[in-house]
Amino acid sequence: MDDEVTHWINSFAGVNPFVDEAMIRITQVGVPVIIAFVVLQWWSGSDRTHVRHSVVSAGMAFLLGLVINQGLLLFIHRMRPYDAGVSHLLIAPSADWSFPSDHATATISVCATFFLNKLASRTIVLFLAALLVCCSRIYVGTHYVTDIVGGALTGVMAALIVRNRYREHSYLDRILTNIL
Repeated sequence: MDDEVTHWINSFAGVNPFVDEAMIRITQVGVPVIIAFVVLQWWSGSDRTHVRHSVVSAGMAFLLGLVINQGLLLFIHRMRPYDAGVSHLLIAPSADWSFPSDHATATISVCATFFLNKLASRTIVLFLAALLVCCSRIYVGTHYVTDIVGGALTGVMAALIVRNRYREHSYLDRILTNIL
């Protein structure tokens, strides 16, 4: 079923050059745009200390999620869908294994962190951006749907670990949130 859903989503690739170009751009710049959005929250005017705590937490969850992914890649060697003949690739091939998706982990870890910190309007923006990035990875042919789901789960897990270990108003939090 994973092959079929992945193939179906990717089957739209190559039909409309405008959509293809948009999806390629989203897959290439989506994560940096989300990072820029989060960094800009540092200078938020409302609830500054809480938002800054969320920004630091999001950075920690982002990094932790990617570290977890690298550990998983040591044990899980899943072929990319374009190598398996399931998808048509619109971008340069990737050098690493397919599962889990780093893009999904990165974007969902940030989104989950803002959700856990009850920053609703920012969470909605981040979720929509993360959804676009995740869909673009399947559309351009570089990931299976379950790679995205696995990456999203890793991202949520990283956000939960950070939420549990990095406490708001702790000594470290007070130092970090008072920078600049």
